[in-house]
Amino acid sequence: MTQGSESFTHFGRRADDTVLSRFERWVRDTPGAHALAAGTGSLTYGQLDARANQSARHLLDSGLLPERAVVAVGSTPRAELLVLLLGILKAGAAYTVVDVENPRTGQRQLAAARPCVLLADAADQARLDDGGDLRVILLGAQQEAATGRLSTDPPDRAPRGDAAAVLFTGGADRRAVPLSQERLLAAHEGWARVVGPVPEDRHLITAAPDLTGFAAGWTRALCEGGTLVLPEGPRWTPASLRRAVDAERVTVLHTDPDTAAQLLVRDREASLSRTLRRPDEGLRSLRMVTVTGDRLYLDEQAALLARLRPGARLLNVYGPTEAAGVGARFELPQLAAPLDGPEELSLIGTAFPGCELDVRDGQIHLTVPGGGEPIPTGDLGVLRPDGLLEFRGRLRDRLTVEGKAFDPYPVESAIRGHEAVGAALLAEVKGAGTGVNARPMLVAFLAPAAEDDTWPPGSDLPDGGELRRHLAGRLPGAMMPSAVFRLPRIPRDRAGREQRAALPMPPGPAGEDRSGGGSKYGGAYARGDSGSNIAGWAGVIFFIAVGLVLVAGFTMLLTMILWPGSTDLSGVPNPYATLFFLLYLFECWAFAAGVWFLFAGRSRMRRHGRRGPRITAAAHLAIVYLLAAWWPQDNFYRLAAKQDWPQQAALVYAFNIPLMIAAGIVAVYASRPPLSAFDVEPDPDPDRASAPAPVPVPVSAPAPASASVPGQAQAPVRDGGPTRDPAG
Repeated sequence: MTQGSESFTHFGRRADDTVLSRFERWVRDTPGAHALAAGTGSLTYGQLDARANQSARHLLDSGLLPERAVVAVGSTPRAELLVLLLGILKAGAAYTVVDVENPRTGQRQLAAARPCVLLADAADQARLDDGGDLRVILLGAQQEAATGRLSTDPPDRAPRGDAAAVLFTGGADRRAVPLSQERLLAAHEGWARVVGPVPEDRHLITAAPDLTGFAAGWTRALCEGGTLVLPEGPRWTPASLRRAVDAERVTVLHTDPDTAAQLLVRDREASLSRTLRRPDEGLRSLRMVTVTGDRLYLDEQAALLARLRPGARLLNVYGPTEAAGVGARFELPQLAAPLDGPEELSLIGTAFPGCELDVRDGQIHLTVPGGGEPIPTGDLGVLRPDGLLEFRGRLRDRLTVEGKAFDPYPVESAIRGHEAVGAALLAEVKGAGTGVNARPMLVAFLAPAAEDDTWPPGSDLPDGGELRRHLAGRLPGAMMPSAVFRLPRIPRDRAGREQRAALPMPPGPAGEDRSGGGSKYGGAYARGDSGSNIAGWAGVIFFIAVGLVLVAGFTMLLTMILWPGSTDLSGVPNPYATLFFLLYLFECWAFAAGVWFLFAGRSRMRRHGRRGPRITAAAHLAIVYLLAAWWPQDNFYRLAAKQDWPQQAALVYAFNIPLMIAAGIVAVYASRPPLSAFDVEPDPDPDRASAPAPVPVPVSAPAPASASVPGQAQAPVRDGGPTRDPAG
């Protein structure tokens, strides 16, 4: 089953036609038009071209560019980044953008792309230094001074290789994908035919600079005479994105599903518009929103489109890295008639001009612009009778239950049919038993819809019994979830993709019957007798008691060594002596808890919603101080003379003021909402997404049922779409 597309070939295209020549054409025609809008860093086409020419001359003068060179860029300010990307192309080299805020990711990208030189400032060079011999051209004041003395005229045309860019797939491997000049231009032309850009358009891309959405997407504005709106800081935040769309009158927004939901549905002003059943007045400038990065269900696409002004378009793009961000697209008007069950359908739609979609043995293959062998995407799909390609899951997500592999997507889609569920992911976790005898079980992780306004978030999500009743008769018993975890939001990575591996797993395979009539995770956990459970709990209590005694004894001994006489109670009558002794024990335990939390607390805090590594680290250290400070503080106070005012003042300022500051930091951390997918601060381990804290809901053993798996039948729906970057 093959779904073709119109040819991408431009018969009038010259051999030297590239994205760079398209940009330079607008430089000649409209040098005074705005190319970049970035606050004080805004540039016209003429200014951007002049600075790119200087950057190209600086690269060529360095003598570090062999033929067919690849130059890596580690610059984070977006305006400077565009200057460097154009300068690299003008110097006849290919560019690649690496992530400097996450050094581990950046080092993987450098190892995959193998550039001949890196453009970075001193701080970025230090972050990315892996002990290799990569040559670096430093950016900064010294480089700007040297570049400023160079001519702004175009450099002599350097021999240009076929490669234009090297992009990266997602995942831990960060595979490098070279893009030729022809493919980058063909992808742009296919996109332009579908969207119909005009020079008056103002484009905003929310993706990080090293991701395909931005690294290949900047051509959408600068090759069509439009303006590219950039953040003044290193990244977009929810507030800055909303302000930019309104203030800059953005007409075309390129984003991922979660960011689109944040802006169009979850935003406070959008919520008011939804209540009044009208489009968001603050976003009336938007005529087009393109959404890519992950699957998008038809009801989600309809909800997003409803927030835009009448006549605006919402395009769901299926864009692999190999196709420079194009591949297939779907928008609701492509439906010949309304479809039933939109919350369970995700459509990929039809191929972009120059692309071809082919379904082989259930897997989607994509022929990219420029031709070549079809690329297996790793995604499952089916070509519907109406000619639209329907998304059916991913090979990498397949689970094995009772020795049989199955795709979780149909089950997750069936769960989404519940009116309170906005997102659902299935995961396989260890169930009853231990070690090799532990039996796997299916757990459904549920999150509310974007428009859900309950508090706390997700409080209306179904419990196990309600979910089981909803799925009864629709799923075989082996596919019925054995437990439910409710989440405020599904964890996502920097590109906005759902992260099944980052879901918060249940706390170990402890299968004891804790209630006497059923286990924590339902009947499947009800193993063993009550005697063994009581014995197990007795052992746990015994070890906890022994641990507390050992900790208290060690800390009391350390107290007598560091502060002799501070715990002397020989002159204190009972019962006060006993009360003070208990106080000393609690101080010892609090100090021990602080030491333990110092080493184990931060990772646990990061599981409770992304609030950013900086505020999380500050709150982590503040909690450690709040726990541990009482032990030295009280000992110093007990040894201090009451009338020694200098010592009393020193103790107050050394301990009490920091305690207040620590409490304030914790208060800020607790009251600050989790970051959105487009407000992700650097993560020390970017390949591991964070997830909010789950709320476990017990489920009794699933009742056997026999039914067909949803999504297998072709039923007529009511609204439309999916999306994802299968290659990263």
